[in-house]
Amino acid sequence: MPRAPKPILPDRLRPGLDLVFCGTAAGRQSALQQAYYAHPQNRFWKTLHTVGLTPRLYAPQEYALLWEHGIGLTDIAKHVYGMDHQLPPDALGGAAAEALRRRIHAAAPRVLAFTSLNAGRKVMGARAVAGEQPDRLEQTRVFILPSPSPLAANHWDIAPWRALAKAVKASG
Repeated sequence: MPRAPKPILPDRLRPGLDLVFCGTAAGRQSALQQAYYAHPQNRFWKTLHTVGLTPRLYAPQEYALLWEHGIGLTDIAKHVYGMDHQLPPDALGGAAAEALRRRIHAAAPRVLAFTSLNAGRKVMGARAVAGEQPDRLEQTRVFILPSPSPLAANHWDIAPWRALAKAVKASG
């Protein structure tokens, strides 16, 4: 029986998490460094601290420590890396979205936050917009956030990240 390929980055999912962040796929720097959101110009880690989701600024290599704060990490595409337009056509397709739904069902976090509009639309539908979604994944609230990637700098807005942090704190 063939073995499934090893994920580029391990899922950081477990029951009882307050919040799970989900991207489309690991970027090149993240794959090389074996750490989530590892590009030095990515705003992810700085934003977590700025909006109060972490008590200090973490380095990408410290991603496993987010569990101490009730935060998990995953991606839709687990076995490929690169910019969205570089991924194989099926990497973000229906099967990948369904696999993510199963992982979220098993972990049942209070909130799932997609770290880009593209990621959110792959799971929540092509018409999804940024912000809290009207639909949940079972009991999990869903947010779609502006991408912290340097490639999306022209669309950056920290306000939805602040709204997410406020919602997570209020529901805790």
